[in-house]
Amino acid sequence: MAGDMVKLADGTGNQADPEVTQVAKRRRFTNQYKLMILAEADKCDQRGDIGLLLRREGLYSWHLKYFREWRDNMSQKKKSSSKITATSQLRNELARAKREIERLKLKLKKADGLLDLQKKMAEIYQNEIAGNCENEA
Repeated sequence: MAGDMVKLADGTGNQADPEVTQVAKRRRFTNQYKLMILAEADKCDQRGDIGLLLRREGLYSWHLKYFREWRDNMSQKKKSSSKITATSQLRNELARAKREIERLKLKLKKADGLLDLQKKMAEIYQNEIAGNCENEA
């Protein structure tokens, strides 16, 4: 029995190396594939159709569960992102308006200072003219 050769599926008498050299890689499904599988699963209306779909694609029922959760999360994110976008747009507009108000306040303060200076200069000029007129008379 020790000398008996095991016949493998490929027809050779060589024994396979028992050491595993490759590491199994996790499958990654594209978003398009997930949506396609979910669409097909939603169309299944007779008993056993989903099982046939899963066997054909090499999937398990928990794949459908995770694909459905993924789809639900994506639709919720899409809804919430539009709210976030609108909120952030309002915040940006508010911040811009506040900056504009501060800029205009500073400009008004400078203009008021210039007006006060002009009034004082006019007053000094009037006093000097009046003083010169009194000295001449």
